[in-house]
Amino acid sequence: MYKYTKYNLKDFRKRLLYNKYEKKRILIQSLFHNQGIPFNIRFVVFQELVTMKKNSSKTRYENRCIFSGRARSVYKLFRLSRIQIKEMACTNILPGLKQSNW
Repeated sequence: MYKYTKYNLKDFRKRLLYNKYEKKRILIQSLFHNQGIPFNIRFVVFQELVTMKKNSSKTRYENRCIFSGRARSVYKLFRLSRIQIKEMACTNILPGLKQSNW
């Protein structure tokens, strides 16, 4: 049922990089934005920030459906796309969800 696409694997690698460098990036950013530190030290910190891997940033990964790999209309709660949620709700795989009709 899982469909591992190359996009899912790329996204997974980006999430691993983000988890690895998260603390370091937050520390460097806080030092860079601190106006009380002299400019030359802030410039060195900025160079360190620029040399970090781009994929270690949180904005580089995106929410993808874990089954289909779809990037659009993914619900964060389930990490599923709307299409997969509808299929699972119809087959009673997701408890507590019903298809509404009126």
